[in-house]
Amino acid sequence: MTSCPPGGAPDLMFLLSWASHALMAEHAAGLAELGISPRAHCVLLKARPGGLSQRQIGELCGIDKTTMVVTLDQLEAAGLARRHPSPSDRRARLVEVTREGEKILDRAQEIAARIQADVLAALPEADRDVFLRSIKSLVGGRLAGQACGQPGRSAC
Repeated sequence: MTSCPPGGAPDLMFLLSWASHALMAEHAAGLAELGISPRAHCVLLKARPGGLSQRQIGELCGIDKTTMVVTLDQLEAAGLARRHPSPSDRRARLVEVTREGEKILDRAQEIAARIQADVLAALPEADRDVFLRSIKSLVGGRLAGQACGQPGRSAC
């Protein structure tokens, strides 16, 4: 599964896409045990500190306005989050994670950490930090304008 042309360099786009898709599928399967999606996980994670509007959280998660409303409706129906009016902007709704949401989020973070550790364990130990530094460098630099959370992108 390298998508490498004969005698050519590996296809970076294909490799990163394949890795992302496989990792997202594993993440979604793990979170399904908790009854939430990766999108809901992102919303709960960004909402946890408090004080952010649903618009701000949507931007941080790369979720459009309509999808954010649907996601928050689902989280509220499950008792994991609630919205309340902002005291400083009557048009804005702040998102708060409930106690049950905190419990689910803690378990979701454990699942995500377990998956990450398992994936990284497939690399030689000496390569793990180099790999993570390299990916962070790409996403924080050359590929920053295309990263998840940018306007027009779906949740990652």
